[in-house]
Amino acid sequence: MKINSSIILFYFFLSGCGGQSFDILRFGAVGDGKTVNTVAIQKAIDACFENGGGTVIVPRGVFIMGTVYLKSNIHLYLESGAVLRGSPNLEDYAPFNHVHYGMFYTENSENISITGFGQIDANGDHFFELDKAKSIPSEIKKFTRQGENYRNVKDGGIGDGPVVPKDRPYQTLIFRNCKRVTLRDIFISSAPMWTILFADCDGVNVDGIRLWTNMLAPNADGIDLASCNNVIISNCDIRSGDDAIIIAGYDHHFELPGFSGLRHESQNFVITNCHLQSYSSAIRIGSLDQNSFRNVIISNTTITNSTRGIGIFLRDEGSFENINVSNVVIETRLRTGDWWGNAEPIHISAIRGKDSVEMGSMQNINFDNIICKGENGILVYGTEESKIRSVSFRNVTFELTDSDLNDVAGGNIDLRNCLGEKQIFARDIPGFYAQHIDGLDIENFSLTWTGTQMPYFTHGIEVNNFRNLRIRHFEGTGSPINPAAYPVWLENGENADIEFNIRAKKINIH
Repeated sequence: MKINSSIILFYFFLSGCGGQSFDILRFGAVGDGKTVNTVAIQKAIDACFENGGGTVIVPRGVFIMGTVYLKSNIHLYLESGAVLRGSPNLEDYAPFNHVHYGMFYTENSENISITGFGQIDANGDHFFELDKAKSIPSEIKKFTRQGENYRNVKDGGIGDGPVVPKDRPYQTLIFRNCKRVTLRDIFISSAPMWTILFADCDGVNVDGIRLWTNMLAPNADGIDLASCNNVIISNCDIRSGDDAIIIAGYDHHFELPGFSGLRHESQNFVITNCHLQSYSSAIRIGSLDQNSFRNVIISNTTITNSTRGIGIFLRDEGSFENINVSNVVIETRLRTGDWWGNAEPIHISAIRGKDSVEMGSMQNINFDNIICKGENGILVYGTEESKIRSVSFRNVTFELTDSDLNDVAGGNIDLRNCLGEKQIFARDIPGFYAQHIDGLDIENFSLTWTGTQMPYFTHGIEVNNFRNLRIRHFEGTGSPINPAAYPVWLENGENADIEFNIRAKKINIH
């Protein structure tokens, strides 16, 4: 009789011949969808750890749980049909500084993995008022084109949300100061806040997971990377109410679970072969509190149904360099409600977020082979004290389209997390807008306008306060319905190298 060798190896793996295994049923877990199994699951993890490590097996069934603590050399394996579901009772989650951890917390550990074809269901909808939408504070609206009507829902209801949170558990999975962490193949759903947080971790590999939150849930990020190094995120499908993937840092005194308050340079990130959706930024690099980042590669990825595509934000003393984005498709749209972003496929900004720091710098950012479709323009927004340096856009196709929400959301720039009152403000919208930049290279850029009706849409490319600008092979015009719009409009700059076959009717340089 012929026996499949892979079946033998899998049997050895589960029986302990390829490493010890610890089935949570042996420790009293009951997969009836009612029993709280926190203690039983923790006993299985502790036994595995005390015996030198191995595999903790979650079999088919629905296992309710609160907070459990993973440890070094633990492989948590979820069989097909296995569901770890977060308890609806907030008191089942471990307390921390007046809040509560989520389902998993791991600290100062190494060689940890969660794999399999089962599900981690954080039960997040239980922690929201799903029939109510958060309102945008009036002070945020006052500089917008629409004033108090900014992002309001025309016919009432909750529109695009976000819905109102109740008291809730914090990050569903936290890995703090860990090394060699692997997440593979699992399905993670319905987080009540950030789904996965890696803080001060080194050697992270996230491969093939599906991570879906309620798209109306505020703060329901996908994967947050705070002060991490050597990270690969690949082959993932992430659909999140808030940012899908964040590379960021944090303040010394930031008091959320998982944060140690350290600052150091973060480097070596790869995001590839993913599909991302977000009602905020699909990929966000930087925040109000940030480290220095270098060596980020984003490739072969689709971003759809998102409020902002790729956002790179300098607000603090950290610096960014060597960010390369290639072979990416981006589709963005305007939203109602209190989401950050205004349908920009690409947003790069360097503007002060604190009054007590020396602003960092941003340089060597490259976009190549990008296909965009969006309801707002591409934005590169430097400031006099923090000029953006050495940015290139090559082989970019951008279709700027009309929106049903132009009258309540269009014609604005969103710079939230900047210092001062003017976080979101009205401005005319070119297809591509850049300011306070030294070294901008645009080559093989194609811009089309589809159905755009609003008079605030203007030039094809607008650049001001610049040095060392190069434009080659631009195909496009200003907004077809705006007689004052030009293919290229330049102001207050020096050393512009513009290809002569660009039909720019007006160029002002002084």
